[in-house]
Amino acid sequence: MAKRDEAPGDRISEAEHAVMEVLWENSPMSASDVCDRVCAQRDWSMPTVKTLLSRLVSKGVLGTEPLGRKFLYHPLIERSDYVGTESRRLVERLFGGRAAPLFAHLAENEALSDKDLDEIEALLREMRK
Repeated sequence: MAKRDEAPGDRISEAEHAVMEVLWENSPMSASDVCDRVCAQRDWSMPTVKTLLSRLVSKGVLGTEPLGRKFLYHPLIERSDYVGTESRRLVERLFGGRAAPLFAHLAENEALSDKDLDEIEALLREMRK
């Protein structure tokens, strides 16, 4: 899978993200395989999954390969690259590009557990080495 430095031009919706998570976990997969993983829990139908897959292909984040009369889908971006891009967008949009106000907000709203704080402290110690 090729690493992309730039994020896809179009944002990935929450529904599209659910499909991407399935494919990041296990790919390539057919539309019916994806549906087997998400349709019941999200109350989706096969046409819904096919629409989402088509949108993701159009956005350049999924690739296809023919297999008989069906297609297999595979991610063209790494999950870590997507998470990094979305994290930067969030921090830029909501916190002026600074991470410290994000952590302050999370701490003030009790969204960080003691375990989270321990992990952040360990990460900061490692980064300062």
